[in-house]
Amino acid sequence: MKAKFRGKDSFFLINVEPYADNRGEVGRKMFQYFARLFEKHQLPVYPIALFSYSEPLRLEPDVYRVEFPDRTVLEFKYQVVQLNRLYWRDFLERSNPVVSALMSKMRIRPEERPKVKAECLRLLATLKLNPAKMQLISGFVDTYLRLNQEEQRVFEEKITEFQPEQKEGVMEIVTSWMEQGIERGQKREALSLISRLLSRRVGVISPELESQIQELSLTELETLAEDLLDFNSVEDLQQWLVRER
Repeated sequence: MKAKFRGKDSFFLINVEPYADNRGEVGRKMFQYFARLFEKHQLPVYPIALFSYSEPLRLEPDVYRVEFPDRTVLEFKYQVVQLNRLYWRDFLERSNPVVSALMSKMRIRPEERPKVKAECLRLLATLKLNPAKMQLISGFVDTYLRLNQEEQRVFEEKITEFQPEQKEGVMEIVTSWMEQGIERGQKREALSLISRLLSRRVGVISPELESQIQELSLTELETLAEDLLDFNSVEDLQQWLVRER
């Protein structure tokens, strides 16, 4: 990101490098990215290493050194954001979509998981984001805070404690998850059926055609399921895909 410094016409770059594990020489990599960006853009670079793993909890280093017996040639420092050392409650009042997503990867006690998921969605619902951003961030939360049956019950109880407007916003997100889940299930079934029917009608199809079929919407798949009964060759399928898409 190229950003203005406190409204002044002096720019700098923010380089965020995400790490899902702590393997590898992070410090060396952070310095290499810094050097390449600085050489290319000739602008100051603010480097941030974002760690999202759950274990280990030990503090990650924030400096990379190149040293000799007689001197230190390089001491490169970078900012570390280590989510498993941040406590989610400290970010409850931050009106920030990134916070609403990353809270799900912060330090959470097992019994707090349903509450954290509810609070993530409560915060997200107050931000009034466009549908695409809302779906992206809420999907992140749902992916990293999968709840079992008992946790789901507690989660639903927590939602009922919210203020009416917040409760409505969270329920819209949850309803969207349910609808997407139902559609994904229906689409899987439709793809499986169409795959069997196509193999009988036209034989083996190429991976490229399979990929195009998987990109079809549920409505388009339903149409294909009807039309493929008239196919006699792979060319008929290709022509159908060109015509319908």
